[in-house]
Amino acid sequence: MAIPEKEITIYHIAEKLNLSAATVSRGLNNMPGVHKKTREKIIETAQKMGYSFNAFASNLRTKRSNTIGVIVPRLNSDFMADVIAGIEKVANDANFNLIISQSLETMKKEISNAQTMFNNRVDGILVSLAYDSDNIDHFENFIKRNIPVIFFDRTYEHKSCPNIHINNFKAAYEVTEHLIEQGCKKIVHITATGVHNVYEERFNGYLQALKDNGLTFTDDLLIINNMSVQAGIEAAEYIMGMKELPDGIFSANDVCAINCIVELKKAGYKIPEDIAVAGFNNDRSCMVIEPNLTTIDYNGSNLGEVSARLLISHLTNQHDIQLTHSLVLKHELIIRQSSLRKIVSN
Repeated sequence: MAIPEKEITIYHIAEKLNLSAATVSRGLNNMPGVHKKTREKIIETAQKMGYSFNAFASNLRTKRSNTIGVIVPRLNSDFMADVIAGIEKVANDANFNLIISQSLETMKKEISNAQTMFNNRVDGILVSLAYDSDNIDHFENFIKRNIPVIFFDRTYEHKSCPNIHINNFKAAYEVTEHLIEQGCKKIVHITATGVHNVYEERFNGYLQALKDNGLTFTDDLLIINNMSVQAGIEAAEYIMGMKELPDGIFSANDVCAINCIVELKKAGYKIPEDIAVAGFNNDRSCMVIEPNLTTIDYNGSNLGEVSARLLISHLTNQHDIQLTHSLVLKHELIIRQSSLRKIVSN
């Protein structure tokens, strides 16, 4: 195991900038007597060096705070609410507190969240990455000091950070194959960009299912957006404008699929008779939309519990986190009326 780096103090920052420790302290605490540009330079240097802005900076890292940080893309997600409930259950049982924040799907906010967690001296951190996060440099301060970082759902490959997720390739393959079994031959896939393997693996599973069933993929069948409510509406508009209307839609999340269905129905299209639709995540809204949405279910609460248990097990010296690189959890295809074309036609 790597030896943790030494604690960065105001004296290290002062030496780096050739300033007095008193000036650095005043600058960090926004006290008078420090020029604005000097203060900005002090703060910038402190962040780069990994200084922890904390009222209890005299405490050593070896004194555990019994606090876990959790960063998720959105708090207004049924799936993430279940994940957090699972994390909280395990944390409470082990007498750990939680600091929970949302990145609002932006790397900029995620960086700020990470710094806040670091400043509050969390013992470890659980992260589901933002939509546009293309690196994890902002978690290096944790990694350098052997503060465990675990990625779940939306993950990033790093030798020091375990990943907990489902087999997205297999799940997407099953969804696509189900649509094909229902008679769909021209299936649109709605997905997102970014480095996250979650969307890439779902796209690859979709492609493989088409290939294995003798169906051809063309570029017009791929819609890339941010998977939001508005994105679902815009995807429906794009689909309705296609020269040849597709007979199936596989969206990489439920939110986009549901709003696509709403817009298609407004225009007079019948689901699933005209177009069969499937999503991914099994949000509660899947049972509200009419017809109910076919989707992939993977238990958010269980994901949260497994993630928290792994982290706390490491923190309490029961488990070496370096021995766990990836955990793959179970998923299930939930078939509902939105994709059942054969039953409708019979």
